[in-house]
Amino acid sequence: MVHFVGAGPGAVDLITVRGQKLLSEADVVIYAGSLVNPELLSFCREDAERYNSAELDLTEIVELIRKAHEAGKTVVRLHTGEPSLYGAVREQMDELDRLGIAYDSCPGVTAAFGAAAQLNMEFTLPGVSQTLILTRMEGRTPVPSYESMESLAAHQCSMAIYLSAGMLPELARKLIIGGRSGDTPVAIIYKATWPEEKRVHTTISRMAEEAQRAGIQRTAVVLVGDAVIGSGYQHSKLYDPSFSTGYRDARSSEESGE
Repeated sequence: MVHFVGAGPGAVDLITVRGQKLLSEADVVIYAGSLVNPELLSFCREDAERYNSAELDLTEIVELIRKAHEAGKTVVRLHTGEPSLYGAVREQMDELDRLGIAYDSCPGVTAAFGAAAQLNMEFTLPGVSQTLILTRMEGRTPVPSYESMESLAAHQCSMAIYLSAGMLPELARKLIIGGRSGDTPVAIIYKATWPEEKRVHTTISRMAEEAQRAGIQRTAVVLVGDAVIGSGYQHSKLYDPSFSTGYRDARSSEESGE
């Protein structure tokens, strides 16, 4: 059996309980060494085989899994963050399907949510934004034309932009072309939840300059939108005393003490 496991954004204790259990039981662990916190490997059994996938191509990864499967071994494929986001897992799963090897997935905390937690922010503030777009700039992996940064920016909602820290001047240009103001708040979080985390609070027009000053060139998520500063929002109806729910009757302003 092969378990695709999300390692979380970086901090060792942000892997899920299920993920830690699977890691501790695995005979073979193939981990994304370029991004996964190496301290997570302390959860492995001492006799577990460990392979760094940063040094391997797809064929080599699949061959390791095939050999382990034929030997009756349990494999954990440990990906950074949440494997379903920019994890290149589908191509691995298709190969396992071809070989008749069973697998399942264990979710992980993605960098955008790790970063939001570090900032104590909410992406979906009433009256500010009720939508979060997770996207990336085009690099060696193309982005469909209908998902251009300009078209996504036009929605004016909260955005978490991955794999783009080395292209911030172009990112800023595209966001502004799409209709975002240069004064729109931005937070750039380098290695969110890691001990070496860096945070830059800035605006679209200044983010390239500020990131360069902080020495951030990669391994960062860029959060964009007014939700970053958490002001100018409306209170939700969830805890509004004048709003009825399936668990609570509405109260008048006199009853609620207002």
